[in-house]
Amino acid sequence: MASSGTIIQHVSVEPLDIPLMEPFTIATGSVTAARNVLITITLSDGSVGYGECAPFPPSTGESQETALAAAQACAALLQGRDAAHWRTLSKLMKSVYYAQSTVCAGMEIALLDALTRSYGIPLWTFFGGASTSVETDISIPLVAPEHAYQLAQDIVLRGINSIKIKVGSDLREDVERVEAIREAAPGLPITLDANQGYTPSEALLCLEALDDRDIRPLMLEQPVYKEDYEGLRYVTQHSKVPVFADESASSPASVARLIAMGAVHGINIKLMKSGIVEALEIAAICHATNTQLMVGAMIESRLAIAAAAHLVAGLGGFRYVDLDTPMLLAHDPFTGGYEQQGGVYDLSGVKSGLGIERK
Repeated sequence: MASSGTIIQHVSVEPLDIPLMEPFTIATGSVTAARNVLITITLSDGSVGYGECAPFPPSTGESQETALAAAQACAALLQGRDAAHWRTLSKLMKSVYYAQSTVCAGMEIALLDALTRSYGIPLWTFFGGASTSVETDISIPLVAPEHAYQLAQDIVLRGINSIKIKVGSDLREDVERVEAIREAAPGLPITLDANQGYTPSEALLCLEALDDRDIRPLMLEQPVYKEDYEGLRYVTQHSKVPVFADESASSPASVARLIAMGAVHGINIKLMKSGIVEALEIAAICHATNTQLMVGAMIESRLAIAAAAHLVAGLGGFRYVDLDTPMLLAHDPFTGGYEQQGGVYDLSGVKSGLGIERK
């Protein structure tokens, strides 16, 4: 029996708007601000947990407006229930609000933050305590090669040790962008993310053109449209570069299918797609099948990024970490969650929960 201290007393929902330092453009769209939703859950023992929904219309089909509406309804669903039954509550939310995946994710984050604060343990400990830190790359969006060159130089100066490059637009421009970044940061490993922007043959042409220039990325993420599993498998079978699924890998069932088909070498878990319970299931499937794992994010603040970092540190076994979005925001409404040095997020100082506080 859980103590009555973990009963959900109050759930509040509010908009969370944070401008970006510069527009962030990928193959499916461009954004100038994080237009997210902040969730605050208070338990009967006074423990407070925070969660963040980061709807990204090109990827999840949700907007801040739909997320706010669904989160308000979801709040009523949770009121008076026991946060200790978080898996059951997750299933309940998913069954009703399955089309609003970021809302379910934000609610799960707030639930587990409140619960682990009540228990007096950090979230990374709760997830398994495999390690106390993670190291992230930083992304360069679809920008002109000259600007990409500058951004890459800045990344080197910041002490970040790997770069993720957005591609999936014009093939020639993509290759020029990657070349410019390689020139500016010759020693840094690079990964590519096409965000569904290519056909299977375009993806292979891009890799071939880079190979001709002696550029071998560590991996290529989501080269083709998310529903095109056969196209994904085609790229995987014909490429020397490991292929990872992101938008195609939206649930444990889709991940199991991709792996069974031999369509991918790895899977990108994003809390905003799957929520926490399904992220744990996907990680288990990948670990059991020796499928590589990465973690990524939408346009999220320190709050949701801390949740992903705690999950990755707690579980261990992630090959790539792409949790850079707080570095792209013009200001930070939160403190805590982790201490940052270069690309390393150190969670060891967190006493309980996520360790996030509002400024």
